[in-house]
Amino acid sequence: MSYYGSGNGGDAGNGGGTWRSGGGAQPPAFDPEQEPELFRGVLTRRVFAFLIDLVVLTVPVVLGYLFIAVFGIITLGLGWALFWLAWPATVVWAVVYYGATIGGPHSATLGMRVMDLELRTWTGAPGYFVLGAMHAVLFWISISFLTPLVLLVGLFNGRRRLLHDIVLGTVVINSSVRHPAGQTARTF
Repeated sequence: MSYYGSGNGGDAGNGGGTWRSGGGAQPPAFDPEQEPELFRGVLTRRVFAFLIDLVVLTVPVVLGYLFIAVFGIITLGLGWALFWLAWPATVVWAVVYYGATIGGPHSATLGMRVMDLELRTWTGAPGYFVLGAMHAVLFWISISFLTPLVLLVGLFNGRRRLLHDIVLGTVVINSSVRHPAGQTARTF
């Protein structure tokens, strides 16, 4: 017998269910059976969004390496000591990029925005910096161990969630369906 119907004390105004918070865990905000258009093509778009983000992440890193190489030539080799900072700076840059973009107003990286995707929590709330940073870290860890099997997880669930999405409680949806384009402005 559940606590709600057992009559075990509690507030008489709510049927004695003071320990219940709406049935336990909150229900998901996006249902693939009621809104299938939110998840249509998400996996394919995520792959292309990842490739776009990879270019966005790579360009400053390559420019940084070129700067260090030229700086090393100018300083007769002394500047090449900065190469030891390049790898940690690359990791920090990637984590800050994902955290700042997913934690931003669009809840999406630049690649995700180009592909009309956005990241939401299980309850529908927008992303935030720590969630974006952890999303990136868990993605890179999962892809390091499960390449390309990490994409197979998305084929077997209706929300097209990958392993790191399931662990973090996030979902990626089509933002163009959620926020349809507005009407054109009328001129008089």
